[in-house]
Amino acid sequence: MSAHRLETVRSSTKTVRIDCTPKAAFDFLADLANWPRWAVVNILSTSRTSDSEWWDMVTPHGAARLRLRADEHHGILDHDFVDPMASWTVPARVIANGTGTEFMITFFKPPAFSDEFFDEQVKLVDIELSKLKEMLELPTELAA
Repeated sequence: MSAHRLETVRSSTKTVRIDCTPKAAFDFLADLANWPRWAVVNILSTSRTSDSEWWDMVTPHGAARLRLRADEHHGILDHDFVDPMASWTVPARVIANGTGTEFMITFFKPPAFSDEFFDEQVKLVDIELSKLKEMLELPTELAA
């Protein structure tokens, strides 16, 4: 019997508790047009492409593409991100926490990123999750 060594990469999972219903959080996050409103560090703009699966984005590093693979029933908001520096899949979930919501997002370090750069980028996500929480906790008439 041969021993197999499992390969893993560095990862970081971020979680934010939001005082809104899971449906409201999911609906907001499932609309990629909303992402520049909360992902203020990494996404400058998004626009639909003729391919209904992918969206074009402008990031601080240049043009990129984003594809969301959403499943409302299971709260899945996994997305694929491709930019000039790297490409990766980002698992994300919206789950109920009482009458509120937990949003969880996991980042795996792309091979092209140094450990230091990955750490810097993951730390910036805290700004975005704070913005998401702020936006989703606004009264409905103000959040639109």
